[in-house]
Order: sequence, then structure tokens, then C-alpha cells
Amino acid sequence: MDLKELYQEIILDHGKNPRNKGKCKDFTNDAKAHNPLCGDKVHIYLKLNKEKQIEDLSFEGEGCAISLASASILTELVKGKDLSFIKKITEEFLNMLKNKTKITINSITPDQMTTITSLSGVQEFPMRVKCATMAWHTLLSALEKK
Repeated sequence: MDLKELYQEIILDHGKNPRNKGKCKDFTNDAKAHNPLCGDKVHIYLKLNKEKQIEDLSFEGEGCAISLASASILTELVKGKDLSFIKKITEEFLNMLKNKTKITINSITPDQMTTITSLSGVQEFPMRVKCATMAWHTLLSALEKK
């Protein structure tokens, strides 16, 4: 299996079997977004603890496989992490898709790196970049309580 096939498999798996889907209990922050051009919708729920770590994180939404996969990957990657990590990984993810840079954060496992990088293929399809980034922008809005 080549890398492109592996990436497609990861996206399809997360799109068909999204992780952390639903409303998390006792959430403290939330935000939602809608892309009227394609119909994708996402609602991010998070529970911050006193140490400003994401204790719980989930999403509800509907849309294409890329949109759902991205939200699923996001929730798996940042749950339990602190705000500085979340802001750094979000910044690097958005730069990867918009500016074709590499993710350099070294506090994620090789499997997590493969999973997040699986979304890099949307760089070649500008209309799909919004599908992949919507959940990430929504997470930032939820953190800022916008």
C-alpha cells in the first residue's frame, strides 16, 4: 500500500466511523460553523478543566467525508492537551493545508503524525481546504467563546 492509499484509508475510516461524535457531557465551551457552499456543518463541544486543558471534546456535524474525518482527527489529537499545544498544532495544521508546509511539532506520536498528515492531500483541491479546516477554526472559536 502506498502513502496515498494509506491516507485515503485513514480519511475514509474517520469519515465513516467518526470518533468523539455527539455532545460531550458538561461542556464549558462550544461553537458552530456552516459552509453554505457545500452544506458542511460542525458544532464543537469542549470541557476545559481548571488547568486549561481540554478534558473532553466532541463534535456534532454533517457533511463530506473530509469534513467529518477532519473533525474526528482533531478531537482525537487535542483531547487532554493544554491550550499552548492546541494553538500550536492548529496553526501548523492550517499552514500545512494553506501554505503546504510540514508539521514540525514533535510532541505527537508517529501514528498521530500520519493521521493528521493524511489530510494534506486536500491542498491540491482549494474548494476542499475549507472542508478540512472548518472544525479547526471552530475549535479556536470555542476556545475564545465566540
